[in-house]
Amino acid sequence: MTPPTADTKLRLTGVTKSFFTPRTGTNTLAVAEMNLDIQTGEFICIVGPSGCGKSTVLNMIAGLDQPSGGRIEKDGQGITGPGADRGVMFQDYALMPWQSVEDNVGFGLRHGTPGENMSTKQRQERVAHFIDLVGLKGSEHKYPHQLSGGMRQRVALARLLANGPDILLLDEPLGALDAQTRLILQAELLRIWGETSPVSERKTAIFITHDIEEAVLLADRVVVMSTHPGCVREVVTIDIPRPRAGHARTNPRFGVLVEHIWSLIRDEAFRAIGGATSAESASPETTH
Repeated sequence: MTPPTADTKLRLTGVTKSFFTPRTGTNTLAVAEMNLDIQTGEFICIVGPSGCGKSTVLNMIAGLDQPSGGRIEKDGQGITGPGADRGVMFQDYALMPWQSVEDNVGFGLRHGTPGENMSTKQRQERVAHFIDLVGLKGSEHKYPHQLSGGMRQRVALARLLANGPDILLLDEPLGALDAQTRLILQAELLRIWGETSPVSERKTAIFITHDIEEAVLLADRVVVMSTHPGCVREVVTIDIPRPRAGHARTNPRFGVLVEHIWSLIRDEAFRAIGGATSAESASPETTH
């Protein structure tokens, strides 16, 4: 790997992860020799077939799990555990049903390190700012059961942003939404991330998805992973100009990139669900 630069926010060097299975007494190598540099303000999407280790990688960056080998660094310092500088957002909203939108968004500011040096007024103003940013002004006093799935995910995003993390770690946050809501929130996510802002003002984001079109729409680069064990097969640069919301899918380059990424994972994706690979389905032996 090349030496890190001043703009290198995250560096994964030779990262491996094994899991011990007590029932069989064996170790399973989930991620092998992963090397990746992520720059400040970059939006990275990770795609790959089921079981390739996407979430495992995200959990190690979050500090929720430790590599079996190799090293993960943020700003040149090794990551040894969770920290307020890295915020995680999952597919399930993880909202507290007994608390209002306002209280859910402000939870980390009231009870965690992000709000330690803030006055009550400062916390309230920060919560109000991010509720407005995600388009939920007027819903501050509603409870999760009163919200649609898309609105709940906006609450989760506002909570994440209110805590002020340096890095956003998003594990299929839009995966449970209906198709129309998902398209809307993809555009909203780009707006909130700061697609039209200078790179220096953007958060560094790592976003896991199974949706290749979503990855091409959102990402600066798409990390394509293979499985058994999980490793980086290719890093695809998305050379479609920003801003993208509203027009990127009509760019001829969009379809080319989607097809290229799909070609990298297609056979493994078929095998992951027990189907024939594209090559097998085209062979004479499978037609009789």
